Amino acid sequence: MKKYIAETIGTFAMVFCGCGAMTINEITNGSITHVGVAITWGLIVMSMIYAFGEISGAHFNPAVTFGFAYAKKFPWREVPKYIIAQAIGAFLACFILLFLFPESETLGSTLPADGFSPYKAFVLELILTFFLMVVIINVSTGSKEVGTMAAIAVGGVILLEAMFAGPMTKASMNPIRSLAPAVVSGNLQHLWLYLTAPFIGAFLAIASCSLVKDDNCC
Repeated sequence: MKKYIAETIGTFAMVFCGCGAMTINEITNGSITHVGVAITWGLIVMSMIYAFGEISGAHFNPAVTFGFAYAKKFPWREVPKYIIAQAIGAFLACFILLFLFPESETLGSTLPADGFSPYKAFVLELILTFFLMVVIINVSTGSKEVGTMAAIAVGGVILLEAMFAGPMTKASMNPIRSLAPAVVSGNLQHLWLYLTAPFIGAFLAIASCSLVKDDNCC
């Protein structure tokens, strides 16, 4: 039970701070800035991995949980339980953000930029999640993070990808992070791409593992 609670709290913190930064940036006409939002995402993920990595593995992302299971580094029977725990945390965070900032129209929802085709956004999100999962699978075991550098590596790649791709797709890389604010705020358009691309990207990352690693691979 402790690992499920850890996933709930960690996902709650991630969505509350990350989507909260986006929400505050929206209602204050950019006071946090795009750079500030990207840094917030990277720092909160890094912090939560330090806090809960040894308890639950600090997934906070259904695509990551799926990736670990596909790589045989995490039991499939645990996947639904982890996703439920992540969903509880994400939705709770978004409902609190709605209470705090009812004037927000998006609550940090992930939407492609104006003029950027949803299909291009799909490809970009797939590639972003591929890079994310490549880093994660090489610094962690699935049940516990390996060493203190794991948090820095994962938080760093999230900050990096949010920094350069955020203006185009909001750099989700996480189905539950996209689903919760979309449902709570009612911004359901293009949600399909954020629910599918991360899983495909994670699958491709794990599939590529055997191409570069000989032992202890997937």
